[in-house]
Amino acid sequence: MGEERNFAAYQEDLKTKKAVERNLEIIGEAVSRILKADAGFQIKNARHIIGTRNRIIHSYDNISDEVIWTIVCRELPELKKDIDNLLKGE
Repeated sequence: MGEERNFAAYQEDLKTKKAVERNLEIIGEAVSRILKADAGFQIKNARHIIGTRNRIIHSYDNISDEVIWTIVCRELPELKKDIDNLLKGE
C-alpha cells in the first residue's frame, strides 16, 4: 500500500518526476563514461542503465511513470549496493 500511495504522489508531482528523470539521465551518462574509460569495469545491467538514459532523453513522452517508478524502487537500490561494493574493492 505504501509504495502505491507514494507512486500516486510521484505521478502528481511534476517537479519530482522531472528531478528523478534528470538524475537517471546523469546516472546513465556516468555509467556510459565509466565504460568508455575502462571497458573491463563491471557494472550489472550497464547497457540497460544507458538505454534507459537514452530513452528518457530522446523520448520524454514514451517512457511511462510506472517504468521510472520501478527503476527507482527496485533497481536503484541494487545499483547503489553494486557501486558501494566496487568502491570498497569487493
